[in-house]
Amino acid sequence: MAETPAPAFGAIIIGDELLSGRREDKHLGKVLELLKARGLRLASVRDVGDERPRLVQALRESFASGDIVFSFVGIGATPDDHTRQAAAEALGLPLALHPEAEAEIRARFGDEITPQRLQMGVFPQGAEIIPNPYNRIPGFSVGDVHFVPGFPVMAHPMIEALLDGRYAALHG
Repeated sequence: MAETPAPAFGAIIIGDELLSGRREDKHLGKVLELLKARGLRLASVRDVGDERPRLVQALRESFASGDIVFSFVGIGATPDDHTRQAAAEALGLPLALHPEAEAEIRARFGDEITPQRLQMGVFPQGAEIIPNPYNRIPGFSVGDVHFVPGFPVMAHPMIEALLDGRYAALHG
């Protein structure tokens, strides 16, 4: 009986500011380091600007690939952050305020909660949260595609927790 091949890992790094050179990417090197430390390797990387149709297409391909994909940037509350919406569109799912995300965001902000802050907990329906140990504003997963913030101090521990939790069986 043939052995099932190990899943491939991919990364999507989003943002016009990275493609224009206004900001330097801090994620690719860290993902390579985290995977290598666990005897795993990256099979693909995709840089995508903030143009929504291209982002939707990249996410459709990621969802269909069967790969484990880490998507960085674009899940915050600024006007150019529309990765959550693009993911929902790629999946053909509505967006909804995730109850666990809402609880985390309310716990983080208390009386200073605003509708804009709650928007950071609006994910494609059926998504799971990725806990954020830095500031409690969660990322989200749909299947094996995982969405984390652009700030390395948040994103990298979230990726590490996924690798050592959900994907622990893939490495020693």
